[in-house]
Amino acid sequence: MDLLAGLEAQLRPYRDRFPSHRRLPAKGRPRAEILAEVAAMQEAEAPRWREGYASGAVYHGDEEHIAFLSQVYALQSQSNPLHPDLWPSAAKFEAEVVAMTARMLNGPDSACGTVTSGGTESLLLAMKTYRDWARATRGITEPEAVVPASAHAAFDKAAQYFGIRLIRTPMGPDCRADVRAMREAITPNTVVVAGSAPGFPHGVVDPIPEIAALAKEHGIGCHVDACLGGFVLPWAERLGYPVPPFDFRMEGVTSISADTHKYGYGAKGTSVLLYRTPELLHHQYFTVADWPGGLYFSPTLAGSRPGALVATAWAAMLAMGEEGYLEATRRILAAADRLKKGIRQIPDLQVLGDPLWVIAVASDRLNIYQVMQEMAERGWVLNGLHRPPAFHLAVTLRHTQPGVVDRFLADLEVAVKAVAANPEKQTGLAPIYGMAAAAPPDLVRQVLTGYIDLLYRV
Repeated sequence: MDLLAGLEAQLRPYRDRFPSHRRLPAKGRPRAEILAEVAAMQEAEAPRWREGYASGAVYHGDEEHIAFLSQVYALQSQSNPLHPDLWPSAAKFEAEVVAMTARMLNGPDSACGTVTSGGTESLLLAMKTYRDWARATRGITEPEAVVPASAHAAFDKAAQYFGIRLIRTPMGPDCRADVRAMREAITPNTVVVAGSAPGFPHGVVDPIPEIAALAKEHGIGCHVDACLGGFVLPWAERLGYPVPPFDFRMEGVTSISADTHKYGYGAKGTSVLLYRTPELLHHQYFTVADWPGGLYFSPTLAGSRPGALVATAWAAMLAMGEEGYLEATRRILAAADRLKKGIRQIPDLQVLGDPLWVIAVASDRLNIYQVMQEMAERGWVLNGLHRPPAFHLAVTLRHTQPGVVDRFLADLEVAVKAVAANPEKQTGLAPIYGMAAAAPPDLVRQVLTGYIDLLYRV
């Protein structure tokens, strides 16, 4: 794993600064000492996201907002939705988060759902639900799902976990799903099709009306992955931006996921998974009626769940209100407009597709991964993309602070000039991204396995 040899210091910067723990201390350490250590790490890490250097990751970040959510969490730190008899507040918070999100996404009166631990769990549960629904209502035992190439990697995880054959179809030149290819991929075993609003890689909204119509025609499910955009697109539409239809107004849309811990501004990690009808939702539930331990039921993957996180999602939504989400979206989209304009003026760079606020940057001439590495050396944490090679910046409220957009564009211009002047240079993560873009998948998985091992080794 020569590619990983130089990353250890970057991934484990605290090895020499703080004590390492490979076993429990014989005697507990003083709480004040532990708190001081945690605070020191927080102070070292916070400036990068606080000052707007991160793509996504921290979506609100205002100190007063964080303090407010921390207060809510502290008040609810012991609550567990698994025990609604002890914490009926947890059920109230979850039901109201689901109801408010369904209303925001134009759900019918029958719309229902659950709060999950994040977008990945939402997609896992949606795919599990369609598998079980198809087995129960249509006798399908070899289920298939048809999704665009740009759909989130969690669809692959769901397919692996739940025995679903995943069929990925091409994108068009605009980075949106090719509906004709999706139509051709549907078979009698297809249980669900999906689209993104927007897709994580390029920030563009798939043609959801056409995908939903396809699902309705074949009598199958249609999931809209709005994890990234569910709490932006409704307000962008109100502000007059060109937002393609994507929500429950499309009759064929049968489920939607939207992350409260992203642009809903709750604490990590929560997401909302909505269904058009309770009949679908019931295929998500897990129940056991003949266990010696009593009656057991769980609406999501986890048994015990952190009720405090659900409470922070509820509190964030109430504190923001429609006016708050509108203003936050206005600021984010205004910053994104300035960024897109500035990027397009830098020679040898292109913005992929026509995104609103998740901006993918590519180049026909430069090693875009080395451009990303040059940006990393100036403090920026960006997301590398493949097929085609690119990186993206997910614009958040952190980027709407004075000077952040100008700083990004100035640093990007310097980075581009540095790569153009030394086209053979490859440092940091650039060689890994470059290898992964061209190497066989098995080799890439081997490198990623080594990366994970390195990351979590004491």
